[in-house]
Amino acid sequence: MDEEQLKKLVNEVFEESFETNTEHLKADAMIFEDIGLDSLDIVDLVVALQKKFKVQIRDDERIRNIRTLGDIYQFVINLKDEGHIPEA
Repeated sequence: MDEEQLKKLVNEVFEESFETNTEHLKADAMIFEDIGLDSLDIVDLVVALQKKFKVQIRDDERIRNIRTLGDIYQFVINLKDEGHIPEA
């Protein structure tokens, strides 16, 4: 799975779980301000990402530093590079 496929899967999480319009899904989009998630949505986001990528991330401290969609892309790419995301 390459980086573009990972980004597409992350975008699917936002489209399916939060009904986010595709035009809002840009790497520099701020999670709270631009995409419109709130603190409760973050819990749902973590759960949805865990299901989508079959990985446990709830206790990963790096989640606290995520501010933009690009940060999520990079987080997921790093998980794959570290071998946490199985090849599909």
